[in-house]
This record gives sequence, C-alpha cells and structure tokens, in this order.
Amino acid sequence: MTIEEAMVYLLSTEGRGMTAESLAREINLRGLNRRRDGEPVNVGQVWAAFFRWPEMFVRDGRLIRLMV
Repeated sequence: MTIEEAMVYLLSTEGRGMTAESLAREINLRGLNRRRDGEPVNVGQVWAAFFRWPEMFVRDGRLIRLMV
C-alpha cells in the first residue's frame, strides 16, 4: 500500500481529520507502509504526500482531511 493509500484508508475509516503526526504514527502501528530502506514512515513523508495530491487532501487547521 502506498503512503497516499494508507492516508486515505485511515482518514476514511476514522471518519475525521488527523494530524500528520497521528497519521504517521497509525501508519507505522498498523504496518500499512514502510519506506524503501525499511524505516518507519515519518511526518515529512505524510506532508509530502499531502502536497503531492492537492485534489485528494485538504488542510483544516492542523488536521488533514479527505476532499470528499
């Protein structure tokens, strides 16, 4: 699963916005994605995915939400 898919999965199943920190933590806890070097996902990667897909994610204060 890509990091974007993991973010969509978490945001849709939780039914609420989440901070980048909580998204990274949940992705790592649930084993939804790993970096190519095997290290856990970090907050910077969550923000990079957020900015890479502006049509999918929106920022609401500190929270990241799905556009739909």
